[in-house]
Amino acid sequence: MSTALLQTDLGSLPLTARGKVRDIYALSADQLLFVASDRISAFDHVLGSGIPDKGKILTQLSLFWFNFLKSVVPNHLITAVASEFPTQLQPFLNQLDGRSMLVKRAKMFPVECVVRGYLSGSGWKDYQATGAICGIKLPAGLRESDRLPEPIFTPAAKINTGGHDENISYETVEQTIGTAHANALRTLTLDIYEKATKHAASKGLILADTKFEFGLIPDKNGNDQIVLADEVLTPDSSRYWPAETYNPGGPQPSFDKQYVRDYLESIRWNKQAPAPALPDEVVTRTREKYLDAFRLITGRTDLANT
Repeated sequence: MSTALLQTDLGSLPLTARGKVRDIYALSADQLLFVASDRISAFDHVLGSGIPDKGKILTQLSLFWFNFLKSVVPNHLITAVASEFPTQLQPFLNQLDGRSMLVKRAKMFPVECVVRGYLSGSGWKDYQATGAICGIKLPAGLRESDRLPEPIFTPAAKINTGGHDENISYETVEQTIGTAHANALRTLTLDIYEKATKHAASKGLILADTKFEFGLIPDKNGNDQIVLADEVLTPDSSRYWPAETYNPGGPQPSFDKQYVRDYLESIRWNKQAPAPALPDEVVTRTREKYLDAFRLITGRTDLANT
């Protein structure tokens, strides 16, 4: 197993953002470089251990979905083949290969476009308290992990301070970005979810919920067009469950970092910095979860760019 890459260093290239997982570099006025590290976060803290190859898994999954969804929505990808990157990046291929994307810089909407097909996570908590999610009334008597009557668009406001994003109503989205853009994002989100859900189902997976980010990029005529950006349908942004063990009425086993969260709860960490490191067994098991999702969704076994 390879060593986890916790932080990138691309010399004098300007670092514009370092998130919980991604390091973003500015290449030019209209191009960015996204690099997915092997960092892993839980309870809003980056942990002391990384998960080897996690960044490659997330990147390769996003690339699969960008290609799969291109008939539904354009995206911001230029290339993910590191040998095609600009000259100044070539000395850093050992940090970039398989885990980076050269993308067009987009004017991002300040909205997380969340779609839920099942009742789980913060949606379940909201429903228990109010009988609704983001103001959308749901039937009484639903259980945790129940399938919803139909998928619902439950947006969140992007908060870039390290805290949880805040669930908001659709009316707030309209007030924030305008009625036309709000309607377009809702329609795209539901259309993408429908197409992705069918593919996941064909692989024995339930896509319970997910979130997307969209932005605006000028087309060849100079008119703004909506594009899909950032990561897409990865275990970090989506809740995948094995269909064969689906049993509503409680939480479901998933292909995300729930195993890490469960470990942190078991050691009674107070969820304050500094975040602890993870035992080798938890690192190995979590890596296997991510790899399982990658293999099932893409049908591939390797993490190299194709």
